[in-house]
Amino acid sequence: MNSVGLPPRLRIPRWVQLVGLPLLVLLVWILATRVIHVVFLFTVAALVALLLDPLVRALQRVKLPRGLSVAFVYLAFLAVLALIIFAIATAVVSETKTAATRFNDYFTHPHAGSGRTSAYLDVDRLQRWLNRHHLKSVKVEERGHRLVRQIQRRDVGKSTHRIVTFVEGAAISIGKTLFSVVLLLVVSIYMLLDMQRLGRWIDRRFPPRPGEASLLRAMENALASYVRGQIALSLIIGTSAGFGLWLLAVIGLLPHAQQYALLFGAWVAVTEIIPYLGPWLGAIPPLIYALVVHPLSALWVVLLFLGIHQIEGHVVVPKVMGNALRLHPLLVIFGLGAGTELYGLPGALTALPLLAVGRAMWEFFSGRIRLEPWGRDEPAEDVPVELVERR
Repeated sequence: MNSVGLPPRLRIPRWVQLVGLPLLVLLVWILATRVIHVVFLFTVAALVALLLDPLVRALQRVKLPRGLSVAFVYLAFLAVLALIIFAIATAVVSETKTAATRFNDYFTHPHAGSGRTSAYLDVDRLQRWLNRHHLKSVKVEERGHRLVRQIQRRDVGKSTHRIVTFVEGAAISIGKTLFSVVLLLVVSIYMLLDMQRLGRWIDRRFPPRPGEASLLRAMENALASYVRGQIALSLIIGTSAGFGLWLLAVIGLLPHAQQYALLFGAWVAVTEIIPYLGPWLGAIPPLIYALVVHPLSALWVVLLFLGIHQIEGHVVVPKVMGNALRLHPLLVIFGLGAGTELYGLPGALTALPLLAVGRAMWEFFSGRIRLEPWGRDEPAEDVPVELVERR
């Protein structure tokens, strides 16, 4: 007999383990590869629904019907998302236009006194610096002037205009892509509306033990832990990048960057959400700014982000995300690699949330399902049944 108060465990016979489970896994894999986009869409929708369900339940506790609670949460979520995207797109396009103008002036607009452009003058300054430090054998003046003339002949204004047009087009494309994400949210709305019914069905089939959270609550708590870990990681890396750029500006290694340090830090915090590519994407705007303001400053920006990247990969991520997900670092690395291989960048984005949900499901079912042993035969456990009297 089972222990008092514990639900019976599902016993899987040996023949099912030998034949049924491998065939089931193979069938699921074949179907998933055939409809991978649909599977991915519904998987992401389920993650979104699990993330937003605690907010809906909080509104229900103040006597708001579930349908209205779902509508309010999604409208607020979409409004905040649209505001963030609009602010980032506006700032990026504006700063790109400013940087393009400075880049054009740097190579084409001569100074009133000397009649030479800033690019020519910087080449001369670099050669004088080398001469003062006993490096006269390094001749950069002639080659530098030749490079400046080549850039000028290629019509810098036209090139920078193409860059601005590309960024504006990219911003519009991102907006269209985010609009298509609304379709995914529609799927998650239907899931969220039926979340309570699904939870009651799961609780009837797999009732939680005394003091144990239900399966849906365990999955929601795991996703909440992932979100807290990701927010902490983004804040740490974004603050470090912003402070580092501000410090470079203060000591004169990155001129006039104080006013953009907060914007660059916020951008690094946002891109930190993207695995693998995030650290490199975060470094692009500060690097472009450094190249436009003073090309030699780009070296210090590169060194700064290399240092941040090393600290992030070896110290911050293992500590923060490891504690948040309660997973071994090797499993996290494998999950990110597998997600990238299966579905590219979107797969990498959803890998860690899926691992968090998978861990919660494993902890919930590990005490409820066991495989029938292949050694000596064991007596089957008695499962209590309810007698129905015939009329």
